[in-house]
Amino acid sequence: MGKRREARQSAVQFLFARELQGSLDSEAIEGFWQIHSAKDSVRAMAQGMIDGVLADQQRIDEVLVAAVENFRLERLATVDRNILRLAVHELMSASDVPVPVILNEAIEIAKALGGNESGAFVNGVLHRLAKQLRPRP
Repeated sequence: MGKRREARQSAVQFLFARELQGSLDSEAIEGFWQIHSAKDSVRAMAQGMIDGVLADQQRIDEVLVAAVENFRLERLATVDRNILRLAVHELMSASDVPVPVILNEAIEIAKALGGNESGAFVNGVLHRLAKQLRPRP
């Protein structure tokens, strides 16, 4: 697994744990990283992603609510919701990362960490959002 995929997967797992526990204190955060034993470069990359999602979560969630019509964000599976948050963050702020890479990574992580339908669900939502957030010239 490449460093960016490992960082993305770690970021999703962190966001998932944070959401389930409400918040994480410094001891819990350190425990998370001990369990994941990521290299410093992967941890730094993941932490940047985590910080970006958390800093802009309200805006990210507004984008997601609009994209998942007739669905409340809270009804989405927690892992899917956090995969989508990370991907939307990247679509909005990581202009150096091509859209197909962001989508493919999110779909693969959804297949690995989510339920049977997670990959297809994430794919559908992100394709719609990619056209909106990064329209082709």
